[in-house]
Order: sequence, then C-alpha cells, then structure tokens
Amino acid sequence: MTFSRRSLLLGGTAATAGAAMAYGFAPTARAFADGVTGKSRAGGVSGASWQPEYSVGPDGSVTPNPDQRVAFTMCMACTTKCGVRVRVDKASGDIIRVTGNPYSPLSADPHIPYDTPVAESFALLSGQGEAGLDGRATACGRGNAALAKYRDPRRILKPLKRAGPRGEGHWVEISWEQLIEEVVEGGDLFGEGAVEGLRAIRDLETPIDPENPEFGPKANQLVVMPVYKNGRLLLAARFAKQAFGTRNLVGHRSYCGLSMRAGYAAFLNNLAAQPHLKPDYRHARFMLFIGTAPGNAGNPFKLQGQLMARARAENGADYVVVDPVLTNSVTQASQERGRWQPIRPGTDGALVMAMIRWILENDRYDRTFLERPSKAAAAAAGEFSHSNATHLVIDSADAPDAGRFLRWGQLDPEAGEDLAKEPVCLTADGTPMPAAAHDGPARLFHDDSVELADGRIVEVSTALSLLRREAEKKSLAEYAADCGVAEARIVEIAQAFTSHGKQAAADCHGGTMHAAGFYTAYGVAMLNALVGNLNALGGTTAGGGSYKAVAPGPRYDLVGFPGKVKPRGVDAGRGGFAYEKTSEYKRKVAAGENPYPARAPWHAFSQPLGAQWLTALLEGYPYRAKALITWSSNPVYGVAGLSAEIDAKIRDPKNLPLIVSIDPFINETSTYADYIVPDRVFYEAWGWTKPWGAVTVKDATARWPVVDCLTGTTADGRHMDMETFFIDVAKRLGLPGFGDGAVPDAEGKLHPLNRGEEFWLYAGANVAFDGTPVPEAAPEEMALTGTDRFAGLMQEVLKPDEWRRVAYVLNRGGRFEALEAGYDGDALAHKYGATLQIWNETVATARNAMTGDRFTGCPTWVAPAFADGTPVDTHFPHADWPLRVVSTKSQLVASLSPVLPHLTDLSGVNAIGLNIEDAAAFGLATGDRVRLTSPGGSVEGYVLARRGVARGTAAIEHGFGHRELGARTYRVGDRVFEKGLGLAAGVASNDLGYRDPSSPVPTVLADPVVGSIARQAIPARIERLGA
Repeated sequence: MTFSRRSLLLGGTAATAGAAMAYGFAPTARAFADGVTGKSRAGGVSGASWQPEYSVGPDGSVTPNPDQRVAFTMCMACTTKCGVRVRVDKASGDIIRVTGNPYSPLSADPHIPYDTPVAESFALLSGQGEAGLDGRATACGRGNAALAKYRDPRRILKPLKRAGPRGEGHWVEISWEQLIEEVVEGGDLFGEGAVEGLRAIRDLETPIDPENPEFGPKANQLVVMPVYKNGRLLLAARFAKQAFGTRNLVGHRSYCGLSMRAGYAAFLNNLAAQPHLKPDYRHARFMLFIGTAPGNAGNPFKLQGQLMARARAENGADYVVVDPVLTNSVTQASQERGRWQPIRPGTDGALVMAMIRWILENDRYDRTFLERPSKAAAAAAGEFSHSNATHLVIDSADAPDAGRFLRWGQLDPEAGEDLAKEPVCLTADGTPMPAAAHDGPARLFHDDSVELADGRIVEVSTALSLLRREAEKKSLAEYAADCGVAEARIVEIAQAFTSHGKQAAADCHGGTMHAAGFYTAYGVAMLNALVGNLNALGGTTAGGGSYKAVAPGPRYDLVGFPGKVKPRGVDAGRGGFAYEKTSEYKRKVAAGENPYPARAPWHAFSQPLGAQWLTALLEGYPYRAKALITWSSNPVYGVAGLSAEIDAKIRDPKNLPLIVSIDPFINETSTYADYIVPDRVFYEAWGWTKPWGAVTVKDATARWPVVDCLTGTTADGRHMDMETFFIDVAKRLGLPGFGDGAVPDAEGKLHPLNRGEEFWLYAGANVAFDGTPVPEAAPEEMALTGTDRFAGLMQEVLKPDEWRRVAYVLNRGGRFEALEAGYDGDALAHKYGATLQIWNETVATARNAMTGDRFTGCPTWVAPAFADGTPVDTHFPHADWPLRVVSTKSQLVASLSPVLPHLTDLSGVNAIGLNIEDAAAFGLATGDRVRLTSPGGSVEGYVLARRGVARGTAAIEHGFGHRELGARTYRVGDRVFEKGLGLAAGVASNDLGYRDPSSPVPTVLADPVVGSIARQAIPARIERLGA
C-alpha cells in the first residue's frame, strides 16, 4: 500500500496503513462515536446526547441538572497545566466532557473576575444576554480527549511485582502491606540474591565512597525521578530530600527544555531557580520566536496561541517564527502578520549573533537602558529593569580572576565590606565608581588596563564590549552561510525587531535542545536586553508569580518541620558540581597529571541532570545507586539515545538492584521496574501548581478529585497512590516530616500528615489566606461543583475558619488575580528585579571538564559540538550524513497519547517530513517507506514531502513510536493484556539519539555547557525500503 500526501496530512486510522486498515473503518467509526458520545440513551433528534448540565432562564437564572455536577480543576493532557471545567455524571461517576475554566487565565482571555458566583459563570458560558464570547473558556483537543485515562482498561489499580526477568512484562498483584515490607526491608525478593531495602540505604553518615567523600552519604544511593511540576511534586520532594535525605531528586527538565531555561537563567542571574521570560502578547508590536511556535509548542501553548491570534488581528502585531519546520503558528490566513523563516537545524545561534552584531554596529540598541549600571540609576531614568552592560570585567586571560567582575575592593582596599563587593563602572567622564553608588549613565564600551591595589595590572572591558567582541568574531556573511539564512533577511529581521522600542520580544524553547543550545538560548534572551524590554508593556515578563501553597505560608509551614534533613553530596548526573572540586581531579593534580579530561562531562552550574542519571548509575560514574524510584516519568522514551544505551544494562539487577515505579500505566521506563505502585490520574488527584510563563498575574491552580479515585485501598481505607506510598514508607522508616506532629501551623502547633489529602488541604489554606483571605464558600456553590463531597474531610483536617475558604478556592479551580492587576501604566506590575547579565561571571569562570577550557561569559556562536568541543559536523560530515533530524510538537499528540483513543483515532501515525526538493534528490516521494539512520540507531516510516521543511532537515512529530503504553502485550497473573492495534505506529525521533563519542564513560549527547540533551540536529541518512 502507498500513502498519499492527503492521507498522511489527515492522520487518523486511515493513515496507519496496514495496521489500522486491517480491522476496517466501520468498526473504528462506531467505536469512535461511542467513545465520544457514549451509547445511545434516547431516540429522536438528540440521539445519544446528554442532557445539559444546567439551563439558563430568560432572566439569567441557572437551574442545575440534578444528575450532573460541573467541577473546576487542572488538566494534565500536556505540561501546560490549564484550568478546566469537568462535567460529571453523578450516577456512573463518568466524565462526560471537559472544557475550559473561565476563572483561569490559562483558559480564558480575559478570565472572569474571581468573585463571580459559580452559577453566574455558568450563565456567562451560555451566551445569555448577548454576552458573546465574554466569559468563554476553552480546552484544546488533548484536554478534551484526556478524560479517557480515567477508565482506561490498562490502568494499574493494585501493586504489581515482577514475576520473571526484569523487563519481560510478567507481573503479579501483591498486597499493599507486602509492597511496603519488601521495598523498605529488602531481602531475596526475586530469588536472584539479596536486595537492600530503603532502610539499609537510608544512612546519613556512612560515605558512599571514602575515597571520594564529596559523593555524600549512602542515602544518596536512593534516586527519585518524578514527573514535572504537576502540582503534586513537592510531597515527593519532601520525602526524598527533606526526610530521606537523598541528594538525588530531579524532574524531566534536562531532557525537556533545559537549554532554554539555563540560557534565560544565565541572563536573569538565577542559575538555581532558572526563571524564564515570555512576551507580553497583549501589547507587543513585534515578536521573534526561535525554536518555538506559539500555539503549536512551548508553554502555555494554548494561551499563547489565543494571545497571538488577538495580537495579530486586533493589535496589528508582526512576528517571525524561526524554525526548520513550518507549523500552525504561521498560516495562509496570518501571512500578512506572520512570517516563517526556515533555518538549518542547530544553527539558530549563528542567526542570533548576526542580529546582535548588526544591532550593535548600527546603534539600534536602547542606549538609555543599557547605560544604567544599577537599579537606582534605572529608576531615575524611568527604566523598568537594569543590566550589568557597563560593569568592568577582568579581561586578562592569564589572571587568576579572569572573567570575573572588577570589584571596588580591588581598587580601594579601605572600602567597607558591602561596597568592596560592588562591581566597578565608569562614569561618563571615565571616573571609576561602585556600580550601586552611581545613579547616572555609565560608559557602555571600554577596553583598557588598570592597576589594582595589590599592584597587578590587568586588562578590563565592559560587559557590552565583550559581547560586541564575541559578535564580531564572524561577519554577517559568515553567519548567514552557517545558518542558511540570507544576510539581507537577517538584517530585515534585526531591523524589524529594533523598530518598536520596548514593544518587541524574542522567545525560544525546545528547538534549542541541541548540542549548542545553551548559548543559543542565552543569545535569544540577550536580544531582549538590547531593546530594554524586561518588565515593560509589550516587552517580556517573568510571570506574575503564585499564591503561597507548599511554602512557609500564612496558615501552615509545609517546607520546614522538626528533624528536616539537608541533603549533601554530588548529583548522580554530575550536574551543579564543578569537576575541579572532585577528588578525582585533586588526585590527578597531586600526581602531577593533566586532570583533563574527566571520565565524563561535569556541569558546574547546571541543575541536576536526570537525563544522564541512568547512564551514570548503570556505569557507576560518579557512583552506583542501590534503588531507583520513578514517578510518572518516562526518561527511556523521553531522552534521545537513552533506550538503546541502557536496555541491556538496566535489565541486570546487579547494575541497579531495586527499581520502583509509581505510575497509572506501564510505560517505556516503568516496564523495567521490580514493583509498580498504582497512582491517581489527574482528575482523581489533589495538588497546587502555577503556570510556567506568559501569565502576568498571580495564579495558583488547584487539583482536586472531581471524580472518585479508582485505585485500590489500604486496610484503613486510603487510596493507593504516590502520596500514600511515600507516607507509609516514611512512617515505616520513622522519617521526620510524616505521621503525627509533622506539619507546624503559623502558631507552631503540629498537625498530622498521615494522608495525602491533609498535605494538600493545608496548602489550600495557605492559598486561601495569602494576602486578603478569600470569602467562605456558600453551600449551594459547593453543591454545584461537588466540593460538598469533601465537606466532612475538610472539617476534619482544617480549622473552622479555614475549610469553607478552601472550598471557595476549589470551587473556582484555584485562586487567580484579576487581569488588570498585572499592569501598571507602561510597565508590568509584577517586575523581575535582578540585574540582567550581559556578562555572567559564573558561566565565565566555569570550565569544560573534558578540556579545561573556560566557557565564555556571554552569548557566542558555537556550532553543535561534543563535550570535548569537537564539532558534530566534523565527526559526522554532511557528505555522509546529509540530513539533520529535528522533533516537532503536535497540537494533538503527546507522549501519553497511546492511552487516549480519541487522539490515536484522529492522529494515529506520524511521518518523516522532508523538503520536497530534498525528497526529489533522494529519489523519494510522499508515501514512500524509508529507513532513517543516525549514529545511534534507525527508524522506519513513511515520507511526507512538503515545502514547509527546511533543506537538509528530517522532521519527526513527537509522541509516536511507542513500545509500551499498550503497544506491547503483558501479563498480570493469569490475565493477559493484549497490545492495542496501531498503538506502536509511527516513528520515535529519540530512537535516533546517540552516544557522545568524546566521553570515555558512555553518555548521551548533550550541550557541552549545561548538559541539556541534544534531541535536535541529529545527523542522519535516508534510504528507500521496498514497497
């Protein structure tokens, strides 16, 4: 069978070729209809339609349907975390439909006032009174489809223990008591020899390796890999870090968007928290997107799409999307405002540095902003942020403090302690001054020498001079040749970007996840500094923040508790720790050896690198783990190149003795587990979270069980889930922070933590009382949303003045500040206040662990490279590897889509996208079956040739090509769960990732500076397969 271009574009079951067509379209259509609408309940015109959840009278009065409830909570169909409105049938407990939450700024623009009664929000949604779209809220396709997780027949509802070799897919159900007993106490659990349990591992005194004391205590040999910040993460963190005491807890950032987060973090001077920026879409006049596509990718993708549509239609905003692949962000309908700029994969940094060079050479930068050396100087000039552009940097390569800022104390040894630490700037007449003490403009460009108080003479340059130097390393023509974008087009984009004052913004995201990603993202962030747009109307925002939830809050301290442990030691993925501090390095130096290279990369200022954990732990560098707990995470599928690298090693328990996965489903990672702990899906769960970005107001989104939890229960009636598992393990071990007397309130009185619900209700009280307390919920509102189901629980856990206020917040799906509170005249109300880093001395003084070379402290163009600096294209030349593979985001499919039949029916397979001219050169056409081979593996799929792919690119939509999540048959006891037809369809681009050949210890390819995984710009070749 051959594929037409049309069938590939349409997706759906027809597009899965033989697999999907084998069972015929008619049954599929019937199953799809039943899945969407349910079996027919009535005849006549309405057919299988449900009765409305409420009706609105002519006077606006709302009459609820007594058989249904409508609850407000949070979606987890992707990582955007939108507020949703969930319609539930009371009799069956089934979810009927999911739509948007009108109170949530992630789902409605503008969102309705927070004090709007729930019944009135229903009336607004009806369009009553010519309201039009006011008060409307939407859920995306994924959000509508994700309800299928709840009743999925493949859900894990009871604890499982493997009943054969690891990874074989044979399981038996065990009791909760047996699960806790064996995980905590260990023993000969599988007839394969003794396994240490968590009790033996939880040792805070004995070092892992006395020869390498920096590794920390044996407790670090428990590694916990949770999901992203989904609202429940902080209880897992409480257990792992603050109670058990392991250093090793990390989410998915290192294989999701770390390059972007680290680039922004270097710019925003917060490498620990890694904040990031988004455009103020409502007021921007020009936006530049590099490696992201608003409305198609990035967070929050749905809101960004809505705001972008309004920006171009109502505000006349123009934008450019720089991406190797044309997505839905630029369409025929929007082409007057939006432009797609194709680019060679992995070369975005060349375009950015070309823009920076042109902007500096042509005086198109915001001089007034950049000249202000301090917060006070910026405020005096009416600026909304400030930078270190004028600060002097020690520029002598052989100086011990090269790359650091010149401090006032180095010129004036008599200066006070605080003043001595201040960076130095030069006034307009060249007089040196502490930056904080100067409230006027300072020199932007300066290169000279200075004599220090200790007698040394060193070269110094301003931060902006160093940025200019990096930009001038190549000509515009050379940059254009590197990235494949014409020089004139680069100038055109730079000119447009600098033609709107502060109402221009640049943004990036997952497209920077290649082996030059950090400096690319840092460069994109730097473009915003050159127009001085941070905190300005129409510029960039770091977000509006959140109400206090899991925090030292106004009612409960959910961070501090008696006996809290402070973890210590080295991250298992070698992130956030300098190689030069290791005993390995010191031993080499003491022996007179060159300490470089290390056995594998270390990343001194990065966050923990979960993407490298499994290779590190299985190879024993820096050390091995005794136990791994994953929670709803899937690094084996999500990390480029990891599956092939670890499959054989992780199957051998000698390499990693104990693996526990907490997950509602068996995925590509939990398939290797020794035990699987059942967990709630998101409509059953409690939690509190906040948006990633683009929301300019305070937001605390609530998660609460809008439907009954389906997992099994313990002997005392608690549902089996992540919270119950960690609580019971902690209590069995006698850890602090759990059990009776675990949570202090604002007066110091201790409260219990024996159930997960208690933790999240305490957090809800913090949200409700943060600032001005919210009102108490009316009983009729609780009945409308279903929070009345928990009235008894809330009264039991919370204080009399708290529980109805928490119910008020849950009734609205969280607590949300009014839209107008996000703006203050020409500025944003919630301002980011730290000094913007034109030069970051932490970056500049860190060294590459493989070469010993210092990194550059400002954006620079470095082509994708291995850890030792060897360019990827040198090792894998285009002559042999003519394509570079990129992954793209789908508007429908995500990594969990195989358990969402509504989506697999609509988009059942992906394709390998090629530029139409490349396809012709390879002798290929749409529908041809091909093998795409990289240095790390190969995949087979079908070609989709189109003009919306850059030359030299192979584009693969993420979320397909699964081996688990229903794509493989497995057995629980005597019950066989057959694989789902078509669920393994398509291509997984991460199967093409590969090992870094420059690292002696196996590691998957990553950015050399921060260790973010390189899933973009993967070298590949293509060949046609037989029909």
